[in-house]
Amino acid sequence: MLTFISLCSFTDQGIRTIKDSTKRADMVAEAASKFGSKMTHLYWTLGQYDLIAIIEAPDEASATAFGLAIASGGNVRMQTLRAFNKSEMNTILAKIE
Repeated sequence: MLTFISLCSFTDQGIRTIKDSTKRADMVAEAASKFGSKMTHLYWTLGQYDLIAIIEAPDEASATAFGLAIASGGNVRMQTLRAFNKSEMNTILAKIE
């Protein structure tokens, strides 16, 4: 599985319905399985981003489809980053001559 980090900001709609945020999080975690993915962690944060999600997905297409499906609900805007663990990074570094 590949790891992705999503930096999320509430939209106007998302902040108007903030009291439902934890319920929506449960639904998002459940929806991940439809894309062969898993939301392993979700944090509500202070600062530039309102939520940080850690997602595992089998490939970039699955992660992208999952992110688009969630964003299309209109409660959050997302910026998703591909994250590499130490083993993956060592494989990348081995390609540098």
